Amino acid sequence: MANAETGTGESTLLAYIPFMQDDAADRVLEAVARRLVAKGHRVEGFIQHAEKDEGQCCGAVDLEDIATGKRWQIMQALGAHARGCRLDFNALSDAAVFAETRIRTRPDLLILNRFGKGEEQGGGLRSVFEAAFVAGVPILTSVKQPYLDGWHEFSGGLAEPLPPETDAVLQWCYEAIARARQVRDAA
Repeated sequence: MANAETGTGESTLLAYIPFMQDDAADRVLEAVARRLVAKGHRVEGFIQHAEKDEGQCCGAVDLEDIATGKRWQIMQALGAHARGCRLDFNALSDAAVFAETRIRTRPDLLILNRFGKGEEQGGGLRSVFEAAFVAGVPILTSVKQPYLDGWHEFSGGLAEPLPPETDAVLQWCYEAIARARQVRDAA
């Protein structure tokens, strides 16, 4: 796997898993988070859990904070025939504020379950992405196909695409954590 390079020849600390179906990306991000934590790495951010509810157009979706286990329900129940956006922007905002405070602890890695509609429109967890980038914390996320253009615009071509394979993503994480430590140690 080749590393994405910035204009300065340095490898990036930003990676994403492009995907079509939520489940595959969610499983990989969760497996990566659990394995990194088990090896003693300080991982912050969110993994997503989705459940299908009978009689609803879509099920419940929770964000779970990786470090603490705290959860936020980020989807609103709009009824069986609802067609509008179910994303609860208030709950997502609460989770973002929580995550931003955790970035100040300088974790080894930040995993954010999605760059999606909210982030593309300037909200959602966008401020968390920005805070981690400024702090020099490596960031791993997933991006669903419809939001790839918004992601590329946001990331400015500095993000490395990764396959939805746990071992490949873990390899990028180990390399990004090592690069971030080198930068911090040199400062």
